[in-house]
Amino acid sequence: MLRKVRERLSGERGFTLIELLVVILIIGILAAIALPAFLGQRQKGQDASAKSNVRNLVSHMESCFVTNETYAGCDGNNPDIQNSGIKIGNGPGQVEIINPTATGYTLTGYSKSGNTFTYVKNGSNVTKNCQQRGEGGCPSDGQW
Repeated sequence: MLRKVRERLSGERGFTLIELLVVILIIGILAAIALPAFLGQRQKGQDASAKSNVRNLVSHMESCFVTNETYAGCDGNNPDIQNSGIKIGNGPGQVEIINPTATGYTLTGYSKSGNTFTYVKNGSNVTKNCQQRGEGGCPSDGQW
């Protein structure tokens, strides 16, 4: 029995070039199919992070309003905003506070994917828009 196994193993030399090329071709096709899907997920994750930062900063803005009874002082210099852990600014991964007035404010979240997410509060009206509609975490209607 061992002799037959030994004879069979000695006759096998390895894979042919054609077999190796077929395996490489199959792996290439699978990678070409999967890679765009993975890249889209990365962009969606970065967009979700930007939207989350904006929503969290909304809570801090409302907390600032309860304390001061106005949004006017609720900017990057306010201690509640500074201690939020959210990066304030207009670079990727940051949130910008624009024109805080007595009754409203505008927040713009900048995603690392290039999308921007804007939250505008004017009195009791709230609008949420994003820049690149239909891409990443920005729906085709632009409302997030």
